[in-house]
Amino acid sequence: MTCHNCEVQTVKAGKYGKKRIQRYLCKQCGKFYSESQPKPLGDVRLPIEKVTMILHCLVEGNSVRGTSRLCDVEKRTVLNLLKTAGEKCERLLEKRLQNVPVQDLQLDEIWSYVFKKEGHKWLAEMDNDRIGDAYTFIAFERDSKMVVAWHLGKRTAESTEDFMAKLRTATAEKRFQITTDGFTSYPPAIEETFGADVDYAQLVKVYGKPEEGRAERYSPGDVINAVPTRVSGDPDRSRICTSHVERQNGTLRQWCKRLTRLTYAFSKKWENLQAALALHFAYYNFCRQHSSLRVTPAMEAGITDHIWSIAELIGV
Repeated sequence: MTCHNCEVQTVKAGKYGKKRIQRYLCKQCGKFYSESQPKPLGDVRLPIEKVTMILHCLVEGNSVRGTSRLCDVEKRTVLNLLKTAGEKCERLLEKRLQNVPVQDLQLDEIWSYVFKKEGHKWLAEMDNDRIGDAYTFIAFERDSKMVVAWHLGKRTAESTEDFMAKLRTATAEKRFQITTDGFTSYPPAIEETFGADVDYAQLVKVYGKPEEGRAERYSPGDVINAVPTRVSGDPDRSRICTSHVERQNGTLRQWCKRLTRLTYAFSKKWENLQAALALHFAYYNFCRQHSSLRVTPAMEAGITDHIWSIAELIGV
């Protein structure tokens, strides 16, 4: 090692700390140096046991403030760790979930909001896409129970096309079936991305009351019929279903605190919601043992051969 000031070679001068880090001495100016250590979690300097405890609280449905009280750390520390872990999990999912063989995909989108609801935005905030409604698009594999792809955006054609691009990268080039609801942006996006390489069907639900004119604000309308409709290819009529991905939506609201309704736990920043979703989906795919499968979805899909720990998930 070379001295930063004198630019002369230093000599070894013992070790320090629990990790026995090598220390160096410059004989000319008398300053001590040590080799730079890797920081897998950025500026977070907490012990790994404390880090895993914080992340465990977050993936088990605790709020940021509740996690800070349980783990005796500052709220800002929890948020910084969430964003760092979320970015690492998002890169992990992009790297691991490529060319995954699938048979039956169910697609859906789940509503949430950032900072305030869309109808409460001020005039100056109307053009700000980082405030208001936020939809999480989910591609759920029916057999392996794995979330193959996801995307956070608005409920628009552009977000649907971005979601399809991620789905194309995540799935292997082998024919499979796709089922969606009646959202009008799905058919053109699937046609443009997959062409005639998939069997695509829609399950259009018919409600007793129009969704726009219902007096009830949070209770869903009564479904009086569900019409399976072939869109392209030759989908298996007996497997035209969206119940599994809708059940996954319930899991997401249960274990990701930011999507619980009628609480103060909604996200105040778009980046925090993005990080929380990435952490949830990575933990769900690789760490959480599915009750019916007895293994994790990633193990069922053949991506890994063991249940991951939180530390392995974030690479520490």
